Amino acid sequence: MLLPTIVHLDADAFFVSCELALKPELRGTKCAVGGRERGIISSASYEARACGVYTPMPTARALKVCPDLILLPHTSGLYGKVSRQMFDRCETLTPLVQRNSIDEGYLDLGPCGFHTPAEIEARIRALQQRLWDDLRIPVSFGIAANKLVAQIASKLRKPRGFVVVPPGTEAEFLAPLPVGKLPGVGAKTEAALGERHGIRLVRDLTAKNESELKAIFGPGWREMLAVARGQDDRAVETERDDAKSYSQQETFARDVAEFPEIERVAKGMVDELLPKIRADGKRVRTMTVKIRYPDFTQEAHGRSLESATDLEAPFYPLVAPLLQAAWKKRRPLRLVSVRFSGVEDGSAQLEMFAQTDEKRRRLAGVLDKLNDRGRSRVVRHGHQLGGKEGG
Repeated sequence: MLLPTIVHLDADAFFVSCELALKPELRGTKCAVGGRERGIISSASYEARACGVYTPMPTARALKVCPDLILLPHTSGLYGKVSRQMFDRCETLTPLVQRNSIDEGYLDLGPCGFHTPAEIEARIRALQQRLWDDLRIPVSFGIAANKLVAQIASKLRKPRGFVVVPPGTEAEFLAPLPVGKLPGVGAKTEAALGERHGIRLVRDLTAKNESELKAIFGPGWREMLAVARGQDDRAVETERDDAKSYSQQETFARDVAEFPEIERVAKGMVDELLPKIRADGKRVRTMTVKIRYPDFTQEAHGRSLESATDLEAPFYPLVAPLLQAAWKKRRPLRLVSVRFSGVEDGSAQLEMFAQTDEKRRRLAGVLDKLNDRGRSRVVRHGHQLGGKEGG
């Protein structure tokens, strides 16, 4: 018996869901995550979506569409942390977990020894409930024989969707869906297919003959037809590429011209990024500071250490000179960002002063754990005190 062993996980309104896990009193309200003055909506509750708020709508527009929208600022570090916790729980069910993005991924249940579709469905429903019980994150699941169909299925009945497509029924499942549900068919392509070729549903596409498909899709017509039939032989990939860089940016609510304030914000980004680098077991060698002016022109300047590190202290002295080198025009700034690259495995041989570095590293790890337990941060350095709040 063929079993639907490929599962697509799609967290519902992920950023908002992470915030609501901390603020359960806001459940059921029209709320969204985004910057107030210059930002965009990065995640909206389903109640807000019902009022016309979508991603990525400018925040100013969202507040006009939904005047009683509750706007929530991004909580630094929260979403990556919850994402890791979510996928870690998936890996207690199967070792074959592909983390596609912060809120989406695939599970392959093939090695788990399940014998019936009912058994698979029961285990995934239990996982869905566990993610809610442990993390208060609502998740939709699609279960099918391949990644393509599982992904489409997971998005059909959000939030908290649960759709199973029995093996052999892929084409039948896809046929009545709008053609825009197929991966790679965006809104403009969907409109053009309908207006020019009468292809509005997936069944309209599969009904076309070879010459018609060649005329519409060109050399890629076979691939398009295979997608419309629900054919896909991609495996779940468990290998995650090592991070090539770590970065963070802040768009100011108002243009900022005060060097001490911009330096404070940039050093704060160092404080946010290095714990992530330590948590990943990595070290970094190069820091780059980028600034952006109100007209969206930008400059950047970087510098490398002699050896890679996972500690904040070696990078603090670089912040001011890098800012000065990048910020040549001395006009007010709209944005500043910090990026770490030159990523190396943290298990590399320690150089001179290894013992001192190890003591600092242990202290940094203790502070990381303290900060990880709650939203209030343990202050490491004076630049973390005071300052303006960004958008």
